[in-house]
This record gives sequence, structure tokens and C-alpha cells, in this order.
Amino acid sequence: MLAPLRYPAFRLLTVGRVITQVGDSVATIALAFAVLDLTGSVVTLGLVVGLRSIMSVLSLLFGGVIADRLPRHLVLVGSSAVSVLSQAVLAALVITGTATVPVVAVLAAINGTAVAFSWPASSAITPQTAPEESWLQANALMRLGLNGSKIVGASAGGLLVAVVGPGWGLALDALTFAVAGVCFWLIKVPAGVTGGPRTSMIRELVDGWREFVARRWVVVVVVGFMFLNAAVVGVLQVLGPAVADATIGRSAWGLVLAAQTAGMAVGAVIAMRLRVRRLLLVGCACMLLDAVLPLTLAISPQTTTLVLMAFLAGVGLEQFGVAWETSMQQHIPADRLARVYSYDAIGSFLAVPIGEIAIGPAAHAFGVTETLYAAAGVIALATLFMLASRSVRRLENTAPTVSGG
Repeated sequence: MLAPLRYPAFRLLTVGRVITQVGDSVATIALAFAVLDLTGSVVTLGLVVGLRSIMSVLSLLFGGVIADRLPRHLVLVGSSAVSVLSQAVLAALVITGTATVPVVAVLAAINGTAVAFSWPASSAITPQTAPEESWLQANALMRLGLNGSKIVGASAGGLLVAVVGPGWGLALDALTFAVAGVCFWLIKVPAGVTGGPRTSMIRELVDGWREFVARRWVVVVVVGFMFLNAAVVGVLQVLGPAVADATIGRSAWGLVLAAQTAGMAVGAVIAMRLRVRRLLLVGCACMLLDAVLPLTLAISPQTTTLVLMAFLAGVGLEQFGVAWETSMQQHIPADRLARVYSYDAIGSFLAVPIGEIAIGPAAHAFGVTETLYAAAGVIALATLFMLASRSVRRLENTAPTVSGG
């Protein structure tokens, strides 16, 4: 299971992504409570995080083209540099008490744009850092590291925000981007996957779109996650912190997010040991577990119950994550993988800003409990939609990756 760690490029990529995730997990909590401290408004919070998501979505296509044109580790270096600057400035403003909502929104949007360029590059470079027979283990190990860092980050984020304030959480995020940039700079991968003959950016986008729509299972899953992610992120980024502020407290909400990530870490270990040919079917079915967290917030917003349910949701989410990464890497040509990841991300996250922005007004109009029930229903229906597709149920993974390790 640990075979991919023998390769220096994989180790550097893993360290860079893991330390970045620590900072991001802290920053997610810090940004939410920084806006709540400024305004006390869940609607304003939704607008700020929604703008960040909108900028991410708008930038993803170009991020995919750039990651298929240029060395992907250098794309990650550039993205990290922009993130260092945006998060450092935002941290300084929050710490000094000079932050305003418009400035926070703009800096969050800049950070969202930088992340949009890093996401397809970091996903597409992973198979370049380890041999094909160990891709399943590499994906699981990478996600295990990311999930472990989320546990640390979410726990530390809730504590840091409660004790010294959200500004220091944002400062920590800036520092982690700086360290990660150094790791990405040192990565050496074989040439030939990127850097081929150049055509226009429009032509390359069209080629990526053709690869994306050529596989029905890709389109079905992305459409399903368009609705699923809108519900999940709306709950975790907007309604969850607001409910926590009124019930279990900020530190406890950090523990809930950490528990979800602990479930994902356990899920990654399970995924490494799975020996099934239809990984995507198993992964999609496990997404039904993600409906339990909004249901628990609606029925019993108690720390112990929320921690347990968040853990189960994390286990389910990780089964899908490993299955999806492995299926994409096995069935999509390597020189177009970043562009397909971009279309995947755009589709999967297209409705996220709508969910973030709309969930606050929906809670005001219909009630918090009713909105949480509706979110759980959306998650369940989106999962059933994916499972209803024959292309999802019948997709098989190639034998070397499934049996390797």
C-alpha cells in the first residue's frame, strides 16, 4: 500500500498538497467567522463565500488548459505564490481590525481564482509521479494525507479562531502556501505528457470538451454532483457555522469538521484495500451517507451526535473520491486529463455559489430545520440519479490498478 512513497516526485507532491490542506482547513473556518464577526449576517457570509466559488468556477477552464500546456508543477508554484499574497493581506487586515466586507470578498475571490488553477494541475500531475500499477494506492495515500491534514486543520482552526481570532488562521494559511510552493518547485516528472504542439486555447477547450462528453458516466456523475455539492457546501460553509454559533459553539464545530475528515481518512484506508472491479458504483452508492449530517443538524445539533454522523459521512465521501480519481486516470488520455478535470470541476461546482448564496435566505424564509431537511433530500436524490445510470453501474476498472500493491 505504501509503494508510491518510494518515488520522490510523489512524496513532494503529497507533502505540498497536505500542508496546503492544513492551512485551507483552518482558513475555511477563519473566513466564515471573520465575516460573521464583521456583520453577524449569514446572508453576507453566503455572498462572500459564494463570490469566491464563482471566481473559482470562472477560472477553472483556463486552469485546465494551462495545466495541459505547461509543466504542471510550475502551475502549482504560481498558484501558491498568488495564494500567499492574498491570504497574507487578508490576515493582516483582519488582525488589525481594518477589514471591510468588500475587501474581504475581493481577496477571497483572488484566492478562489488561484485555487482554480491549482486544482486541475494537482489532480492531473498525480499519475505522473507514480507508475500506473500503483495509481489506486497513490490516490488513496494522497487522499489519506489530505484528510489527515483536514483533521488537524479543522481542529486547530476551531481552537485558533476561538482563542486568538480568525485573522491568525488566515495568516497560517498564507504560511502553508509558501512552504507548499517550495515543495512543488522541487518536483521532477517525466517529460512528454504536456508541452506538445500548440493550438489555439479555444481549440484545446473544444478537444477537452469532446473528451468530457464522450463518456456518459463522466457526464452523469458531474451532473449529480452539481446538485449534491450545492447542498453539502451550503450546509458546511454557511448554515452549519451559523447553527453552531447558536448551539454547540465554534470550537465544537471545528471538531465536527475534523470528525468528517477522520472518517475520510478511515475511508481512504478502506479504499486501498478494496478489490472490486466496479469502483465507481461502490463510490456513488456510498454518497448516500452524506445526507446524514444535515439531517443531524436539523434533528439533534449536539456535539457527540454530530461528530459521529460527520465521521460516517466522511467514510462515504472518500469511497467516492478514490473511485473517481482512479476511474478518471484510467479512462482519460493523460495529455487531456487536466482539461477534463476542469470540466468536471466546473460542472460539479457550478451550483455551489448558488447553494452558498441561497441557503441563508432560504433558512430565513422557510426555517433552518426545513432547509436542512431539503438539503438532505437533494443529496439523496442526486445520489439515486447517479446510481440509476447504467454507465455508472457497469464501468469497470482495469485489473492492474485494482489488484496492484
